[in-house]
Amino acid sequence: MDARLEDRAAIADLMTGWMHRDLSEWDQLRALFHPGATIAITWFDGSAADFVEGSARMGASDLRSKHVITSPSITFNGDRALVQTNAMIIAENTALELGATAHNRFLDQVEKRDGVWRISRRDSSYDMSCFTFLTKVQEIDEKEVRRFPREYAALAYLLEKSGFPIVREFPTRDSALEAGIKAAGTAWLGEA
Repeated sequence: MDARLEDRAAIADLMTGWMHRDLSEWDQLRALFHPGATIAITWFDGSAADFVEGSARMGASDLRSKHVITSPSITFNGDRALVQTNAMIIAENTALELGATAHNRFLDQVEKRDGVWRISRRDSSYDMSCFTFLTKVQEIDEKEVRRFPREYAALAYLLEKSGFPIVREFPTRDSALEAGIKAAGTAWLGEA
């Protein structure tokens, strides 16, 4: 098999490995990241190690999530790769009888170290979101929802109502924040 095909397969496995988070398989989730890796998503911005611990706390709460991951787009330079992957986040809080679905893209910096591909940096850019209702339409505080960018407002509202506050503003499609992440990733890739 062509070496790049093997690399592509290994990186695709990293991306679909996100299902370990949904299944509360914390050791497998931790193994997706290099030591010192960072991650920035709606409710978390920090080290991947701390993210796994936070995810375990979330997994023990009434909030459940499922990530549907597509095939990644990969740009290589040596043992580094920029990876962009479409995903759909389906979340629900059964105690609140409220859910949300969001479409995002993971923007990853991935490195091969000691022969193993792992994530060194993960960011997420959000495209759109909407509410889902488990049994009946719930009262939604419109003023609270409008505090967040439209692209992830429903998800942010659900996260906050579930006890996981949004830590800052995050990138949305074609935003300056997204452009900054992509520019930083391109510069990082060029350093390889």
